[in-house]
Amino acid sequence: MEKFEFTEHAHRRFNPLTGEWILVSPHRTKRPWQGKVEKIIIKKRPEYDPNCYLCPGNERAGGLINPDYKDVFAFQNDFSALVPDVPAGNFKNGELFLAESEKGFCKVICFSPRHDLTIPQMEVSAIRKVVDLWCREYEEIGSLEYINYVQIFENKGDIMGCSNPHPHGQIWAQSTVPVEPSKEQENQKKYFENHKRSMLSDYLGEELKSGERVLVQNEHFVALVPFWAVWPYEAMIVSKRHIQRITQFTEDEKSALADIYKKLTIMFDNLFEVSFAYSAGIHQAPTDGEEHPEWHFHMHFYPPLLRSATVRKFMVGYEMLANPQRDITPEQSAEKLRSLPLKHYLN
Repeated sequence: MEKFEFTEHAHRRFNPLTGEWILVSPHRTKRPWQGKVEKIIIKKRPEYDPNCYLCPGNERAGGLINPDYKDVFAFQNDFSALVPDVPAGNFKNGELFLAESEKGFCKVICFSPRHDLTIPQMEVSAIRKVVDLWCREYEEIGSLEYINYVQIFENKGDIMGCSNPHPHGQIWAQSTVPVEPSKEQENQKKYFENHKRSMLSDYLGEELKSGERVLVQNEHFVALVPFWAVWPYEAMIVSKRHIQRITQFTEDEKSALADIYKKLTIMFDNLFEVSFAYSAGIHQAPTDGEEHPEWHFHMHFYPPLLRSATVRKFMVGYEMLANPQRDITPEQSAEKLRSLPLKHYLN
């Protein structure tokens, strides 16, 4: 009987953080590809754009004027999806029709005053200021009585819904724990109760032993392709120390997070020599006043590009109606990313 091989045969992989499965079909990578693979034409952006509503001194869409900021800048989103002054209320019609009001808060984080930069092109010292701002905002917003979860994230590239190329991210905070962190909390809690250790501490230990999916590491963090990755070049940054939230970082850990954030995104850009699109976000403990020893700080990166700067992976058909599926294995994508230089292709 033929021996089963990860690299050759269809199989399912389990995601212990969410409790979900993904179908991996490595044999499909052998099928011929006739799609486009050419590079896109890079348009150099100016350092300052008078029409950009995020550049220093410019008028925003809501009519307010940005200050002449010199590094990072945070402001309340002019068109927030969540607002604090929602009256309490709910709707219920039997067991099938349920709704309830949701309070929240949305902010925009400008990473740099320069319109032409992205995280992989910024200095580590400048990215460290972004990390410092994340810490301050998480603590300040999370201290509000009605806020129980603070979601810090970045959408990069118009194909990921980013409406402005100026380097920026967002913070959405709300009174309930959202779906994805809620799933992770439930599974991490079960693991912690059973083993008295964090799930990601044990997972990271095994990944470091094999090294097969590890991309880059420093003293305090590891960037890797998760065993259960869904997106072609999905990655995750995990803290080596078991901590629950960003405010527990030492000064050295904050600088180390900035360092590995830059290195991972340089790998992304170098892969197809393009400003690589992705959605990235931090998953950490809720701000509900509980300690949450089960939580382990990590940051997800979900990039859509598959074969070139213009060929994307879409969640369609089977993936929308059944479960996620991928062709290239996480080990193959890790090997490809790991082989890239850590000097940005434009330098």
